[in-house]
Amino acid sequence: MFEQEKWEIVWNHRQSFIDGTISTVIMALAGLAIALVLGVIFGLMSTSHSKPPRIISRIYVEFIQNTPLMLQALFLFYSVAFSGVKGFTALMCGIVALGIYHGAYISEVVRAGITSVPKGQSEAAYSQGFSQIQTMFLIVLPQTIKVILPPMVNQVVNLIKNTSCMFLAGGAVDLISRTNAFAVGEGTASAAGQGYIIGGVIFFVICFPLSTLASRWENRLKNRDVSSNKKEGAK
Repeated sequence: MFEQEKWEIVWNHRQSFIDGTISTVIMALAGLAIALVLGVIFGLMSTSHSKPPRIISRIYVEFIQNTPLMLQALFLFYSVAFSGVKGFTALMCGIVALGIYHGAYISEVVRAGITSVPKGQSEAAYSQGFSQIQTMFLIVLPQTIKVILPPMVNQVVNLIKNTSCMFLAGGAVDLISRTNAFAVGEGTASAAGQGYIIGGVIFFVICFPLSTLASRWENRLKNRDVSSNKKEGAK
């Protein structure tokens, strides 16, 4: 592990790790955008007063959460590939698969945030003439932000780590794929251990600050709620 010549091999192939990191970040950001859109849509559907949207949301969430991401990614990539669609790259597959998968989890976060707002808030808004849409976007959703942000950040961390599941779906584009290609490559396999260490360090550098932020954010909100309850109790 401490042999200089092996670390020199890693350094000489640093561009491969850089390219993998860039692909991973792009995949994560684009996948997150899709997940947020799906999460908000299905989160709102799950709290709808109408039964059909709630059923559709429940089917989506339960199916996605109870099947492996790897299976979903492989099915997506090969079904599109064999259908004759051109231009659907491994990177695009990763983006869509991650977006659909984490959209189910974010929808549950949104649902929990909405249900945490007292019903009296909505009833008061309706009594003032607000429509259901106005009530949701002007009254309810703004109050859910402090509830949903910490778990949302945790979902971002999980999404970044889950980019590694794209390893088998269509080729070497993400960081794990590039790292594995380095580890088994001719002339680089001798430095496989060092390559995997670098890959792990890169993931840690990206994910650890986000995990720490989410933890501190959550603790701060809990402490604020405790302080508020104590003040109310003192009154």
